[in-house]
Amino acid sequence: MSTGDELKAAVSARRDLGPDFEDAIVESFLDKMGKEVDRRVDERLAQAGPKASAQRRSNDGQRLALAIVSLSLGTVATLTLALVGEGQRFLLIPVWVGIIIVNVVFNNGRGKD
Repeated sequence: MSTGDELKAAVSARRDLGPDFEDAIVESFLDKMGKEVDRRVDERLAQAGPKASAQRRSNDGQRLALAIVSLSLGTVATLTLALVGEGQRFLLIPVWVGIIIVNVVFNNGRGKD
């Protein structure tokens, strides 16, 4: 049964059963659509093969590592300037802007499948 047919059946059931069963009908429809989406994703992943999956995991790991390092360095810089550099807090702006730029450039240039 196609997605359109499923939707028509849900609307028809809603008309036949009334508003008391609306939540159950919507949940059932969403469950079926979720399973269909999962099936399609699994199908596409199977077509892409294990190499694409391994590359995706590698890119995700690199993104996570960069995010952790960036936040750690930014936090250290912030704490250092907050504790030591009373008149130099303006330096936090270029530090955090630099961190943001590095992350944006890295994430936009990597992992485009």
